[in-house]
Amino acid sequence: MHFGTSMPEPEGPQALSALRDSLLRAADDGFASVWMANIFGLDALTALAVAGSGVPGIEIGTAVVPTYPRHAAVMAQQALTAALALDGRLVLGIGLSHKIVIEDMYGYSFDGPATHMSEYLSILLPLLDGEAVAVKGKTMSAGIGLSTPRVGRVPVMLAAMGPQMLKLAGGQTDGTILWMTGPTTVRDYIAPTINAAAEAAGRKARIVCILPVCVTDDPDGAKARAAKVFEIYGHLPSYRAMLDREGAAGPADVAIVGDEDTVARQIMALADCGVTDFVAGEFASGTERERTRTLLRTLITS
Repeated sequence: MHFGTSMPEPEGPQALSALRDSLLRAADDGFASVWMANIFGLDALTALAVAGSGVPGIEIGTAVVPTYPRHAAVMAQQALTAALALDGRLVLGIGLSHKIVIEDMYGYSFDGPATHMSEYLSILLPLLDGEAVAVKGKTMSAGIGLSTPRVGRVPVMLAAMGPQMLKLAGGQTDGTILWMTGPTTVRDYIAPTINAAAEAAGRKARIVCILPVCVTDDPDGAKARAAKVFEIYGHLPSYRAMLDREGAAGPADVAIVGDEDTVARQIMALADCGVTDFVAGEFASGTERERTRTLLRTLITS
């Protein structure tokens, strides 16, 4: 199992410099990968291309960029450009987002999300491979080729939790990126579903599992903090479904918290559940943050 970490979203006019510093530290600490969300702050692809261009030796991924606001050809063009800036180290993580975002904020219809993603991939994947496309779909169409320079292949991963999305992820992409999905759910549902689809397509799927993590002597306090920080994810339907499968009342119940031995044991157990990449969602501060990072460095080198 490989280890990665999620990047905090920096703010202010020095945000890109702060992001670069975080990327450099992650690389120096030995992480195999870093991942950045694309929500309402920095554009993840642009920010990572700028801040990560001088940070060698670490995989840099988006977790994830919503598909609806960007045509698949635009996504392909931007991803190829970012991959060029990153010397081919980009992993393009994409996802549907949520109805509350896509319909209420952006004004797009969220009907037929699996059809949308299937058609999206039918445009995105060939364009990333340097092929022109001619697609006429229900939700998206394209007749276009790109001249964007390419530096190797850009891996694509989906934020997939429902069965249809997991089958798309396993059958057509490099795997899935999970958030708020506990170990039992990964073992009994996620891994079997995506791996079966990947095997049928002659592929192998990565399962990137991002979970909140904090090394602390006050696990109750850390869980209370996690419940507050991540409260929204207990209400969004896709994450709520994963928490329900896990038997978790809320996000705090899937957070990995405790002393070094407790946290290490929970993280390493994920490998037996089928996780190929554990990504630490570090949410602690002060000495707890340093303890968490120290443990993660130990696990990387063990």
